[in-house]
Amino acid sequence: MTPLHNFHIPVMGMAFSIDTPLKVAQYGISSVISIMEEDLLELMREHYCKKHDIPFIPVPKKEEDSRAKRITAYLDMVHDLIQKQMENLLSQPFQFGQDIVKYCEMLPEDSYVKSLFSKMLNTFDNLERLQLEQNIKSEIRAGSIDVNIMSKVDNLGAAQTGEPLPVEQSDALTALRGYAHSKLHSSIIFSAGYNPRLYAYLSAFDDFFPNQDGYLKKKVILKVSDYRSALVQGKILAKKGIWVSEFRIESGLNCGGHAFATDGLLIGPIMDSFKNNRIALQQELYELCNKSLINLGKNIFPEIPNQRITYQGGIGTGYEQKFMIEHYELSGTGWGSPFLLVPEATNLDDNTLQALSTAEPDDFYLSNASPLGIPFNHFRKSGSQKLRDDRVAAGKPGNPCVKKLLVSNTEFTEEPICTASIKYQRLKIAQLKEAHLSEEQYNKQFQFVIEKDCLCTGLGTAALVKNDIHDKQYKPEGVILCPGPNLKYFSGIFTLQNMVDHIYGRANVRNNVQRPNLFINELVLYIQYLKKEIDKSALTLNQNTFRYLNSFKTNLLSGIEYYKELNQQFMEGCCKGVNVECPDMLEDLHKFQTEIQNIEIPALMVPSH
Repeated sequence: MTPLHNFHIPVMGMAFSIDTPLKVAQYGISSVISIMEEDLLELMREHYCKKHDIPFIPVPKKEEDSRAKRITAYLDMVHDLIQKQMENLLSQPFQFGQDIVKYCEMLPEDSYVKSLFSKMLNTFDNLERLQLEQNIKSEIRAGSIDVNIMSKVDNLGAAQTGEPLPVEQSDALTALRGYAHSKLHSSIIFSAGYNPRLYAYLSAFDDFFPNQDGYLKKKVILKVSDYRSALVQGKILAKKGIWVSEFRIESGLNCGGHAFATDGLLIGPIMDSFKNNRIALQQELYELCNKSLINLGKNIFPEIPNQRITYQGGIGTGYEQKFMIEHYELSGTGWGSPFLLVPEATNLDDNTLQALSTAEPDDFYLSNASPLGIPFNHFRKSGSQKLRDDRVAAGKPGNPCVKKLLVSNTEFTEEPICTASIKYQRLKIAQLKEAHLSEEQYNKQFQFVIEKDCLCTGLGTAALVKNDIHDKQYKPEGVILCPGPNLKYFSGIFTLQNMVDHIYGRANVRNNVQRPNLFINELVLYIQYLKKEIDKSALTLNQNTFRYLNSFKTNLLSGIEYYKELNQQFMEGCCKGVNVECPDMLEDLHKFQTEIQNIEIPALMVPSH
């Protein structure tokens, strides 16, 4: 069914949105849970079982398939609790202070249910009012309880005997199995790239195939960075009989968590390619998918299923929300990092929330903290920063590696280890000491090594601290926060109603930091990224890197030309609003065009013969 809200709350870290559906689904808002850390899910399940007087039956680690079973148990509990929330909400009278009134008040102004609610408020005939109340209740539904898997986080450990485990026991596949066995009628989001064995494993579960009416109990959403990625991955899944129900486009750099930069392709041109090709995309995938379903002996789709196109990353005003949806014909948008300032919706411990709500723009930066080697959005006042510095000062850099979700390095060991671990950092620092580096070179490489942080526990700690849950694997002072750069324009702590009203342009919760629009903000981030890439490759420039940097620069200049043409449409729509900023892009575009043109890419040295 079509969501009643035209925004969703994306996954945030391991724990920031781990129970967000329990807080917002009853208001029709969809949100996403990370299901990669089953220990954390089990701790949160125990917490909520006690809170709601539900018998808690633990799933021991040693139990067969315990990871998948823990995931299923948590998701089933969330499902059941939200069902009870909705039953309670629908039993309420339409009186001030009731959740059912809050539900209706938060809906977008152009929604059918909001129009019924407005009409009901202005109706004095008792019979007509009663009929309108019943009509509203028949339309009300919970937001979707969606889940997220980082596709590339898919280690396959070994059994206690040392023998390799079956491939079905890998991290991503067990997470998928845990979701597939749950009660949920919702979607699973695959992020961070293509994983062949994960995509193939979808075929093992009937819920991902249509029933006789073409209905999908469980849907697939792909988080992608550009149209080509959507087309390629969509066709791979369609050939397995799997329909992609949504392509969730995310800004490469103007988002939270890991930053997966494009080759200089900016979000405006990317969204335009989806807008211009979405019908052809749907048709091609539909034909491929039904052909595969016939070959598999499965039910086919009687007509082209709904395929949503959404965008997330850096949207900061009600007008930008409206413009993106209307101009690019989107099904909706995602708002992530601003909800970190909404305690009703997400998990942050009091200390981190206070630091975030009073942060300065420079507190947000793109770091090398991720053990995956991918740029990672970081917050300077995260508790993990001090914990890391204290360990280094004590001569004990690195982190205990207890989760092993991000083990990938085999530089010193046959078995992969994590670059944030004590073991790796000890070995790497010893190697640096023997390398006869200058003091400047040594310090630079030393800092790069110790910057790696334990994301497995750090991104999960805040939920435990906030809910007073104690577990020896998590350090209360080791909270890691990974907000997107757009959060520099928000200060304070807000209610859920405040933030939803801001999204729909009914209120303004931004701070006074001067803010260009989302297109310019992303452009600035890409210019900074290009300069860093040039510096990084200056001493090791080869043919491939040379082509990449030139292509990157060309794509940025092409994006600027696109925005010059878009500017008038953006301005016209903006200035029709009341008390809305109308930021003309042209001056910024000309300035940044000159800056990019002046960026010199080192000449490729041609070896003499």
